[in-house]
Amino acid sequence: MTLILGIETSCDDTSVAVVDDAGHVLACKTASQVEVHEGYGGIYPEFASRAHVAAIIPTLEATLKAAGVGPDDLAAIGVTRGPGLIGSLLVGLHTASGLGAGWGLPVYGVNHLRGHLRSALLEGGRVDYPAIVLLASGGHTLIAHMKDAASMELVGTTRDDSVGEAYDKVARMLGLGFPGGPAVDRAAKIGTATTRFPRPMLGKGFEFSFSGLKSAVRRHMEQHPEAHVPDVAAAFVAACMDVLLGKCKAAIERYLPASLIVVGGVSASPQLRAGMAALCADKGVHLALPPLAWSTDNGAMIAMATFDYLGSAPSLEVDPNLRIDVL
Repeated sequence: MTLILGIETSCDDTSVAVVDDAGHVLACKTASQVEVHEGYGGIYPEFASRAHVAAIIPTLEATLKAAGVGPDDLAAIGVTRGPGLIGSLLVGLHTASGLGAGWGLPVYGVNHLRGHLRSALLEGGRVDYPAIVLLASGGHTLIAHMKDAASMELVGTTRDDSVGEAYDKVARMLGLGFPGGPAVDRAAKIGTATTRFPRPMLGKGFEFSFSGLKSAVRRHMEQHPEAHVPDVAAAFVAACMDVLLGKCKAAIERYLPASLIVVGGVSASPQLRAGMAALCADKGVHLALPPLAWSTDNGAMIAMATFDYLGSAPSLEVDPNLRIDVL
């Protein structure tokens, strides 16, 4: 059994995990920064970096204790090198580099987006190839095509806001708090989509755009300040689901994959999970989803992705704009 230590500090959560080569998570501890940022309605980068500095060693120690392992049990360390907030990334990278030097272990800089991709393999998950990938998170919305586990073709990405960013901003407009994604989904469950918001770029290839949808919600709230918040949330979520499902349906029909991989923080959305399950059942495609616990940013996904890097020349260069098709 090969064990990898994974460290994730790309944004606002400090997360450390130990994962084996079968995708079993021996332990994962995450220090949340919600209390640090909720007053701002979004991530305050400088405060995020400082919180990582304070949390990373205690989180590391708690993870190793929970996993019942020490440095001598590990084969390597994987740490996020991008994309993300540069200050947050540097905290993780410098910590991992120091641990590697002290423990005599190789350290691999891991693409955060590849971490999300491999989250679908955790705890018994499987992916059949060829595959279509939908990565939907607070920082990214993209579709990629994989002929096999080693290939990656970026098919389309967002031209402006990601769907997760739109969720957070709409949550702020509706007074639903931070983080916005779960709050909007909960409100939408008890609302009725009485308003039809635009479905940006639906039917126009594989590119995304959510800025116009976000603006439509703002205009609606300005014109109808008395609007029932759950109804607005339901209408917004319906528009997002139509776009994400419509693009995935088109990708399935074009590329004829064996699997649809849906990952990223937004993959925790119950509405998205239900919609994708129905789509894949209709198309006869295997749906590969991460367990809910590993849908949002976490060290386990970084550890799992590190297995793709073993034996390669490790890169510890920070890249805040790293693309999914670059290791």
